[in-house]
Parts: sequence; C-alpha cells; structure tokens
Amino acid sequence: MACASFNRKSPGPARDLIGYGRNPPAVVWPNGERVVISVVINYEAGAEYSFDEDGRNDTWGEYSYQVGPEVRDLGTETHFEFGSRAGIWRLARLFDRLGVPVSVGACAAALEVNPEVAEWIVEAGHEPLAHGYRWTESSMLSREDEREEMGRAVEIFERLTGSHPRGWYLRSFPSVHTRELLVEEGGFLYDSDSCNDELPYFADVAGTPFLVVPYSKVYNDTRYLLEPTYSTPRHFFESLRVGLDYLCREVDEGGVPKMMTVGLHERWSGQASRASAVRDFVEYALGQSGVGFMRRVDIASWWVEHCHEWQKSGPAGADRAVAAPNA
Repeated sequence: MACASFNRKSPGPARDLIGYGRNPPAVVWPNGERVVISVVINYEAGAEYSFDEDGRNDTWGEYSYQVGPEVRDLGTETHFEFGSRAGIWRLARLFDRLGVPVSVGACAAALEVNPEVAEWIVEAGHEPLAHGYRWTESSMLSREDEREEMGRAVEIFERLTGSHPRGWYLRSFPSVHTRELLVEEGGFLYDSDSCNDELPYFADVAGTPFLVVPYSKVYNDTRYLLEPTYSTPRHFFESLRVGLDYLCREVDEGGVPKMMTVGLHERWSGQASRASAVRDFVEYALGQSGVGFMRRVDIASWWVEHCHEWQKSGPAGADRAVAAPNA
C-alpha cells in the first residue's frame, strides 16, 4: 500500500498517516504481558518560562490565567515550586513503595537547581529521561541554538546522573530539526516527541532508522487544566482504568499486545488528592494478569533487540516495526 503524498513546503520529517495499519507487529513483551504501562513523571519546576529569564510568564501552573508580561507572576511561580518542593517527593514515595519503575522526564535546568531529584532517580533505579534543557518551545529556535541547548542538557544529565540520557522529548512542540539533531548527537536511543501510536516504531531520519516511543496527551494529568477537565481525581483514575481494560480486552480478543503511556506532572499529580488517582490506578494495574510496568528505556531496548522477530509478510504495515531505512 502506498503512503499518501503531500506537497511539502517546509523542512523536517514527512508525515505518515498509515503507520502499522491493519497489520501491527505481533509484539511479545517480557513475561508475555498483554499490556506494558510506561509511567512518565514530568519534572519541569524551575525550567519553565519566567519573567527574569524570558521577560514573560508561563501559563501552565494551577490555572490558565496569564499575568501580563510586564510584571512577574509569583502565583504561577509558586505553583511550579510546589512540584519541586513537595509533589515530586510524594510521587517518589508512592512509586518506590509500590516497587514500580518509572521514567522521570526532567528538564536539565530543573535538575540543576534541585540535584537531589537526580540523586533519587539514580538511587531508586528509575530512568533519567531528558525533557530538553528548559521547558520552552524548541520549535522557535534556530538549528544551531537547538543543538547548543541539547548539548547543554546532555552535559547536565551526565554530570548529575552519571550517564548520557537515552531518551528525549520536549515541551509538546519539537522543531523540524529535533530528530535529526538527536541522530547527529549520537547518544540517544529513542525520542518521545510523537503521540501518534500505541507501539514504538522506527522513523527514517535521512536514511538512518531512529526509534520513536510515542507519548500520550490523553492518559495525562494535563486534563486537570485542559478542557474537558477532570472534575475530581476519580475521573482521571476512571480514564486510566477503562483505557487499560479496553487494551487488555483487545488482546484477549486476538489483538496484539500494546503499550500504554501515562503522563504525570509533579505540580498536579503530586497534590495529595490527585495522587490518590495515581495510587488507585497503579494498585489496580498491579492486580491485573498480563499487565506490567516498564521504563521507556527498557521498552526501547526490548524493541530494538526483538523487533526483527515480529516482522510479518503480507500487506505493508508490520514490517515497519523493523529498523529499515526508508521503510
């Protein structure tokens, strides 16, 4: 089946609206899991837009009201500070107590001002996942400036965690150069800047296959702020639970195993009431057969090591699971 063509007027990756189509790969997860859950804790406090650094205020605190750029927004600043002072530690206690591995998508600048968080990530065996240098729009940067920020982020991660980050994703809006820069940098295994699938896949970057582990804006606590909003934490829990149930049932009815990404933020899900939704979902998932939790780097490594075993002959689609340039 031929991919649809577009009259492209801009640089960057070509769109792929087909993906695996009707023939997704017959994935086999570790221990034969039906669904693997990837929890990503976004750690952004101190890396967001701020009056002092950017001459503007961020809008992603506890509410969407924006103070004009001519004055400093202390209210939003303190909403972010809750995440680094209290929220991240509540989530840390929760996941460590339940023995669930997570990926902590941290902005390098945020880790630099609170290195104790980096210490916890490493000591607890979680994944230090690079969430850019700061929580700002890299899509607005020149290629050279984006390369410089990426290098700065890598240096901070190596210094604070002792290793090069294997994964990368930005504040919702990667640039047309981001994936090319990741391949050029050479130390990354995957990125999570796409939200277009429920399984990893390889993207062709100028003839080089590069792994994408898709993210999710649906199974995400941003819905406490974005309409339609979660009125109570139970709405978030129910959204996660029914999503997992549906994925498991699809597998039981003959579908292929899937990945479910859950996105959390320290300043939102780190609040005591909202943490209850996270706790209830994790405990529910742990009680289901054929459901496991994996760090994103482990999902990526497993995919690279085993994807060739899942290739199918037949209509286009499943073969895209295998790292083949220009697939």
